[in-house]
This record gives sequence, structure tokens and C-alpha cells, in this order.
Amino acid sequence: MQWIVIDGGSKDGTVELLNSTQDSRLTWISEPDAGQSAAINKGLAMATGQVVAWLNCDDLYKPGALAAVADAFAANPAAQWLVGGCDLIDKDSHEVRRGVTSYKQRRLGSFNFKALLRMNMISQPAVFWRNEFGKTVGPLDQSLHWTMDYDLWLRMAGHCPPLVLDRVLASFRVHGASKSRGGARAQFREGYRVACRYAQADRLSRVAHRLNVERIVWAYHAMRLIGK
Repeated sequence: MQWIVIDGGSKDGTVELLNSTQDSRLTWISEPDAGQSAAINKGLAMATGQVVAWLNCDDLYKPGALAAVADAFAANPAAQWLVGGCDLIDKDSHEVRRGVTSYKQRRLGSFNFKALLRMNMISQPAVFWRNEFGKTVGPLDQSLHWTMDYDLWLRMAGHCPPLVLDRVLASFRVHGASKSRGGARAQFREGYRVACRYAQADRLSRVAHRLNVERIVWAYHAMRLIGK
């Protein structure tokens, strides 16, 4: 097991915490960087393990998740990447928006490349892949602000479908200050542009993606209105 922490030179006590952590599995860097994607690419380039992933500072892995992922890859040697379930939690770690979680999990159960073009049903904290496969697919696109993960999933899916694990592996934290709290139209516009990169002549998938964007934006808007 290898833990790599890439910190952008924060002044919030992170460096002090890392300095006080005595564990040979931990490697960390604290320095200015060119943004989130650049920091993640830096960490992935440093990783030497067979299976890799990244976890943003607000999010969590479920107990037993990493062991389940290791077992799944061992039992499926042809699998190059793996996707599991991910629930949503609030700032106090209470589960919220269970309907969103259930909907994404159902969509994952019938995963295919065209479905991913039409809607991103993959939750970033619940994705793992073989290190060598990641090097073949390439790093995150640092020009993208929100949807660098979606672009990566589409590139991975272009090579092969993921192994879908019917288990909740992670929690994604939703709060007012989070970068991807859901429902931001600019975020979904960027996602549409990413989908168009890979849709090529598939006009129907582009239209379906735009329609899904409208449904999702309004669904999140409604949830915020009723305090969910």
C-alpha cells in the first residue's frame, strides 16, 4: 500500500499533520501547482503500485473498500479498471440524496460506451485501475476544470468496459463550498463538450446528452429548493 498526498502549498494545517504522521507508506509533497488535474497527474506519476486511484480531500473510502477492490482485480485478471458504488454525504457525514445514488447504480448495471457518452453515471471516488493501463490511456486533461474525470472514463471505456462492482466503495461529500456540489450548469456544459470529443458522428448521443443535462440540472435545482 502506498499513500501519496499532493498538497498545493496550503496553510490550513495540512503540512503540520503530514509532518506528524510517521508511516513509511506515506509520501507527500506541498508546493504550488497548476491546479487540481496537475496535482493528480503528479501523484499518479509517482505511484508504483499495481492498482491506482485518487481521492479528493473531502471524500472517503468505505471500510473494507480497498480489500474488496484488490480481491476483485485478483479474481478478474483481464479487468483493467473497476467502478463501484458511491453514496453522497453532507458536511456532517450524513448520507443524502439516496435517489441519486440508486439511479447511478442502476445505470452502472447496464454500462456501455454509448450510455456513458449520454450521461456520466460514474462517481470518481469509486474508480480504480491498473497502473499500466492508466499509463496507456494517458494523464488527466489539465485544460478541464470540472470534468477531467469524465474525459478519462471515456478514454478508458474506449479501450474496454470496466468491471462493475456491486458494492458501495466510497462517499462523495456535498456541501456549499465543494467544487462539484451538483447542478452547476457550467460544469455540465463542459461535460457536454467532452462528450462531443468522443461522439464523433453520433448525433443522437450528443442530443441525448444535452437532454440529460437539462434533466439533471433541474433535478438538482429542485433538491436544493426542498433542502436536499
